[in-house]
Amino acid sequence: MPVFVGEMLLGVRLSGVEAVVARVTGIALLGLGIACWPGPPRVGMLTYSAGVALYLAWVGLTAESTGVFLWPAVAIHAALSATLALDRSTEGDTRSVPK
Repeated sequence: MPVFVGEMLLGVRLSGVEAVVARVTGIALLGLGIACWPGPPRVGMLTYSAGVALYLAWVGLTAESTGVFLWPAVAIHAALSATLALDRSTEGDTRSVPK
């Protein structure tokens, strides 16, 4: 609900590209929060990348104006999401679990 939060914080309504950027930022914060929980940080990265891919695809299908890099960004995030979802290795997890 970035429109409501923007209005409460800044006193103006967010619209157009401002709301899109605010939502992507919200997805990033959600992914960061998940990455900081116990467990593999890959889950937070997957949450962010999949969330942004889905949201940007939705924006591309429903918005009147889109930039030239919108669909390449969707494709890159979708490919990264697929890679993160299919990767079963624990090599990149540097967290140590106390025994």
